[in-house]
Amino acid sequence: MTISAKTRPNIVVMIKEPRPGRVKTRLGRDLGMIAAAWWFRHQSAQLLRRLEDPRWRLILAVAPDHRGLTSRAWPSHLPRVPQGQGDLGARMARQFKTLPGPTCVIGADIPGITPSHIAQAFSALGDHDAVFGPAPDGGYWLVGLKHAPKAGLFENVRWSTEHALADSRASLKDAKIATIATLADVDTVADLTRL
Repeated sequence: MTISAKTRPNIVVMIKEPRPGRVKTRLGRDLGMIAAAWWFRHQSAQLLRRLEDPRWRLILAVAPDHRGLTSRAWPSHLPRVPQGQGDLGARMARQFKTLPGPTCVIGADIPGITPSHIAQAFSALGDHDAVFGPAPDGGYWLVGLKHAPKAGLFENVRWSTEHALADSRASLKDAKIATIATLADVDTVADLTRL
């Protein structure tokens, strides 16, 4: 995929300040909050290093908004935007509405993401309106849109349930949707053990 600097697509990583008790709290219940935050910080740093690629612009959508914008936890050369208020759907929709061109949004807690997965997602947007990377639990690790979304994106999605992917797809109404590789995120110690 050869894309000029002007038309490079965007990969947005939804990322939280790695503070104990604020990130990976389900993992922290079994592992301890400090250990869970440490894991998240190092997992995220490795992911960002892997995904820096001239084929796309890597952007951090940070939370909390102010602290995330000034955090020293993430590479200072990467552009940052605030996630803003609302549920996950409202925060992701905001990214799609404010960035031009093809955009994919991912989470920072999926260890298996590689540049080839991202390239595959952008390639799928060549002849589709949207793309999803499913997760085994009924959610998804990636969502991408070729153009700015229409009204209703991510409305009535039952987040953190086995219905999240199906509900999100339904919110895209008549869009032509592609699906790429299934990858798992890490929410619990059992998820870590599977890795």
